[in-house]
Amino acid sequence: MDKRLRRILPRVQKPARYTGGEYNQIIKDKAQVDLRMALVFPDTYEIGMSNLGIRILYGAINEMPGVWCERCFAPWGDMEDEMRRASIPLWALESGDPLTAFDAIGFSLGYEMAYTNVLNMLDLAGIPLRSAERSSLTPLVFAGGTSCVNPEPMADFLDFCFIGEGEEMDKELLTLLRQAKNQNWSKQDFLSEAAKIEGIYVPSLYEPIYNDDGTLKELKALEGAPEFVKRRIVTDFDTAYFPTKPIVPSTEIVHDRVTLELFRGCIRGCRFCQAGFVYRPVRSRDKDRLVEQGIESLESTGYQEITLSSLSTSDYRPLSGLCDGLLDFCVPHSIGLSLPSLRADNFSLDLMSKVQQVRKSGLTFAPEAGTQRLRDAINKNVLEEDLLNTCKIAFEGGWNNIKLYFMLGLPTETDEDVLAISELAMKVLWLWKSHASNKARGVNITVSTSCFVPKPHTPFQWEAQVDMEEYRRRVKLLRENMRAKAISYNWHDADTSLIEAVLSRGDRRVGAVIEEVWKTGGKLDSWTEYFSFERWIKAFENCGIDPKFYACRERTSDEVLPWSRVDIGVKPEFLWSEREKCYRAELSPDCRNKCTNCGALSMMNGGRCDG
Repeated sequence: MDKRLRRILPRVQKPARYTGGEYNQIIKDKAQVDLRMALVFPDTYEIGMSNLGIRILYGAINEMPGVWCERCFAPWGDMEDEMRRASIPLWALESGDPLTAFDAIGFSLGYEMAYTNVLNMLDLAGIPLRSAERSSLTPLVFAGGTSCVNPEPMADFLDFCFIGEGEEMDKELLTLLRQAKNQNWSKQDFLSEAAKIEGIYVPSLYEPIYNDDGTLKELKALEGAPEFVKRRIVTDFDTAYFPTKPIVPSTEIVHDRVTLELFRGCIRGCRFCQAGFVYRPVRSRDKDRLVEQGIESLESTGYQEITLSSLSTSDYRPLSGLCDGLLDFCVPHSIGLSLPSLRADNFSLDLMSKVQQVRKSGLTFAPEAGTQRLRDAINKNVLEEDLLNTCKIAFEGGWNNIKLYFMLGLPTETDEDVLAISELAMKVLWLWKSHASNKARGVNITVSTSCFVPKPHTPFQWEAQVDMEEYRRRVKLLRENMRAKAISYNWHDADTSLIEAVLSRGDRRVGAVIEEVWKTGGKLDSWTEYFSFERWIKAFENCGIDPKFYACRERTSDEVLPWSRVDIGVKPEFLWSEREKCYRAELSPDCRNKCTNCGALSMMNGGRCDG
């Protein structure tokens, strides 16, 4: 360990964030390594180490002979101050080497509010922020993750982006980089070849051209650039890599447990949900294989909890059999099994009773909207009677803690829809009073609302976000009608939702704002301790950009969108037809009942869809 680091660690919060040395970390002999990659998560250790994608990529890349993948996380503010005072550059945990010693630096971008931290981490590493300023072949700076389905806001800073799932792309990219190093390619030669790999978007190969009104006229594909970059997916998910020996963190993290990924994709078609569209089609793992992976992961880590991960866990067909197989191991060893992402329309008390033999937790459901009309408009496909019946069964079974999640500002929402949220919460409370098997413990019903953010590659990508004052009015309306003491109400602030909407739907010009925010102290913007709305607004003013142009403006069907060069497989005309159905409050079937011909099956290349 660097002597300077040893001196400053006693002065910072949670020093174990920065030391490495965890159980199951991968250490390789540098003499046997000819290619090094830093897998960078632009948030703190406890957030990044909870991310299943990081665990998967870390293990998959390190399976490559001659390649060493190491981890790097963002320091908290106190540590950053100490690093800058001591002139310690950002380093990777496994070796302690600075990021400048690596051939490739890959950021995981799952949330737009992390963009300023990408810049801050590059600066901490002593690496120029802009791609054009990094003329040598290495280190290459790139990113992958859900946010990259609109790569344009970060286009000036990244050499390329991964569109889709990275397990296979990482290996192909690193193989190409090894060839480029051995043959002394220039950076431009490498980027031209990298653009030929399916799923890789090279921003420098596209030129934005704007109309007089500020809208995008064209995202011009330059010589050598594909017309469209097709999203990459793992088609054979059953045999895809899964880390059964994940790193055991040396300090507490947010999700300190084994996470078992059941499937990717979602059979539902909720019109607001970006993940539901960009992870299509559904690909599942075999039940018996999951049981083996779960038990092996528990044995190799010593964790006392395992959680089942997917966009909608209760839609996994053999869920009951999977739980039985895991519980045969978990119950004798006092290991808890949790089932997040449940739906109210297929809740099973028998299943929940089985999985909570070790410890009982609360239940969480996301109706998203208060009225059936609005739930139909967003294609939520959950009936009020389903939700109420589920709550009744839960209360009869001894549960007394229910969390309900909703969104405010959804397309076509009215005050009647807003007030219906409080009415629905009161109905749930009445059910507890009428059917609870144990009233002595009382009841806790938590209602949470967030502000709707229109996302790329969804039917609502053309919608306007409600302005901040209107959102606050709706929050106030709901808060004033939530009077029962047993019901608590939490709401997301409007400030970060506006910035998130701008970054989600922004074009390349937004990059100047991101850089201006960073220059004036912006970092860790997903944390309330560091987020400054005033800093963002000042940056917009300094750059001559109106945030409402990106967040609060409705798009027309023929407007060129910044993400128009990205092909996620779902056809734009399908998304537009789903938007039109919203305004008719018309439902679309889920994938198991009827294929809607969205186009996602074209991604499978002959593979099997489990929808």
